[in-house]
Amino acid sequence: MSVYTQLTDDQFAAFCSSFGVSFKRAIPITQGIKNSNWFIQTTDDHDGQHSYVFTLFEERPPEDIEKMAVILNQLTGKLPVAAPLALREGHEKPSDSQDDKRYVIRYEDKAITIVPCLAGAHPKQTTPAMCHEIGAALAMLHETLQALQPAQDYGVPLYPWGEVSDREMQFMPGDEAKLMRDIWQAYSNLPLTSLPKGLCHLDMFADNTLWNLQKDNETLTGLLDFTEVSVEHYVMDIAITINDFCTTWGDAEQSETVNFDRQKMNAFLQGYESKRALGEDEKRALPVMLAKAAVIFWLLRLNVIYYNRTEGRTGDNIMVKNPDLMKRLAAYHWSHVEKAQETVFVLLNSESNNYVEGIFSDITQAEQARATLNDNSNVIIKEYALDQLV
Repeated sequence: MSVYTQLTDDQFAAFCSSFGVSFKRAIPITQGIKNSNWFIQTTDDHDGQHSYVFTLFEERPPEDIEKMAVILNQLTGKLPVAAPLALREGHEKPSDSQDDKRYVIRYEDKAITIVPCLAGAHPKQTTPAMCHEIGAALAMLHETLQALQPAQDYGVPLYPWGEVSDREMQFMPGDEAKLMRDIWQAYSNLPLTSLPKGLCHLDMFADNTLWNLQKDNETLTGLLDFTEVSVEHYVMDIAITINDFCTTWGDAEQSETVNFDRQKMNAFLQGYESKRALGEDEKRALPVMLAKAAVIFWLLRLNVIYYNRTEGRTGDNIMVKNPDLMKRLAAYHWSHVEKAQETVFVLLNSESNNYVEGIFSDITQAEQARATLNDNSNVIIKEYALDQLV
C-alpha cells in the first residue's frame, strides 16, 4: 500500500531481527491507500525475490493489530491466509493477550508486523468462476470466525462514516448529496436488527486476494488485509466484495468506466450459499446494501484525500483512488433499487404456455431463483411495471 512513514535500512534490519528475519532489502509497495508496506528481501532470497511483507499500520492502534493476529490464526488451515510472525523470546506479551506469543512491535505508537508472502498474483480481471470461489471463501470466513466470542472483543470499531458524510456533503453538488442521503435513508429503513451479524472482513477487494491464474483454472491462493475486520451485517460484507469482484473498472485511458456484471454476482451468490444459506431478509436487503457499500467506499476515498491534504502527505509513494468511480457504482445500484420499487420480475416458462414459475420484487432474487430450477433453459425473466396494463 502507500508508504507514509520512512524507515532506514538499519531500522528495517533491527525490526526484522526481532522476528527472526535476516534483512537484505525493503521494497516499497505503493498499491492501496491506508498503511505503509514493503516487501522484505532476506539474505537467503535471490535477486528479484522477497519472502515477507512488512507493514507499519498508520491508523489502527497496536491493540487492534494484536486482535487481527488472533483472527488470522483462527482462519489458518481453513482458508489461505498468512498469520503474522511471532516475536522471538525476550519480547513481553501484552497483559491482555490471549496467546503466549506476541505478534506486534510498537514504533512511535504504531504497530509493525511481518507476514510470509503467499504465492499467486492479484487478478487484473475476474471471471464468474473466481466470483463463485471468493463467495464460498467469504462464507467460510463468516462461519469460521463465529468461534471467536464475544465477537466484539475481536473486531475493531466501525469507522464513523456518518461524520465523514456530514463533512463531505457540505461541498458536494446537490445531485450527489441527494444520492448519498437517499441511499443512507434506505439503508436506515432496512430491518437491520433482523439481519445476521458477526466478524466480517469488510475490504475483500480483488487486490486483497491472490490467485493461481492458470487459464480456465483460476485458484484462490491468498486472502489479505484483515485490518478492517469488524462486527457487521454479513450482507454488508457480501455487498462490499460483490461491488469489486463483479465490476470491471476501466483505467484512465478507458475513461475510467464502471461496468457491473450481474452474471458474476449470481455466481458469487451461488458460491456463498454453497457454504452458508442467505436468509430472506438478507436477500431483500442486498440491493440497498450494494448501494450503501459503494457509498462507504466513495466516502473512504474522499476521506483519504482529506487526510492527505490536512497531513501534507505527498510524493510518488502516495496512491489516491478516484472516488468518482464509487459514486457512479452507487448511482447504478440506486437506480435498480428505485426501479424495483415500481417493478416486479416474473419467471415465465416458454415451453409451458408461459407458466409462471415465480414473481419477485427485484432482479437479483429472480435471477437466483431461475438458477435453482432443474431445467431453466426455457425460463425467461420478464419485467412488469406495477399499476399498469400489460
